[in-house]
Amino acid sequence: MNPIYHQAKFISSAPKLKDAPPDQGKEIAFAGRSNAGKSSAINTLVRQNALARVSKTPGRTQLLNFFQVDPERKLVDLPGYGYAKVPEAMKLEWQKMMETYLNQRQALCGIVLVMDIRHPLTDFDWQMVEWCEHRKLPLHILLTKADKLKFGAAKTTLLQVQRDLSRVDIVVTLQLFSALDKVGVDDVHQILDEWFGFSEAEAAV
Repeated sequence: MNPIYHQAKFISSAPKLKDAPPDQGKEIAFAGRSNAGKSSAINTLVRQNALARVSKTPGRTQLLNFFQVDPERKLVDLPGYGYAKVPEAMKLEWQKMMETYLNQRQALCGIVLVMDIRHPLTDFDWQMVEWCEHRKLPLHILLTKADKLKFGAAKTTLLQVQRDLSRVDIVVTLQLFSALDKVGVDDVHQILDEWFGFSEAEAAV
């Protein structure tokens, strides 16, 4: 397990891509519907309680939030999406911002897509998969809230999602994850290490 993630710190929020930190180094972005457990997953991975803001009202986070791991590597919390009470104009604005970020950000080296295991592969999730295909970005999927299902049911869902994604023309990996039970944390760290280009020696420090 690479302890460097525990030193992650918030650096800025950007309402538009032009307001983002300089486009350099490597970035890994976390995406997901606004109630899928994205912020909780980020906080669990960095062992901090409130690095990513967990809102009691889904759909509130409408900014690109940047967290520095080290001077050359950042995590990005993308705006949540899919909450029914968000106005249509806000949905369109969200879509435009996300598309701009995903298509233009050169530092972006991979997407972690967070899905509630009880509601996987929504229309939004497929849209993210298609964006990753377009950019040829590697994609890692967290099936969160795995603690809500018995292990057999969780494993069945994992295999079904894997089958559904078998036709996708990019590298897609997926796993079970629970922020509550800390299930799957080491597996995510391995993916982050690989995408960020940490050597085995650096990851073990």
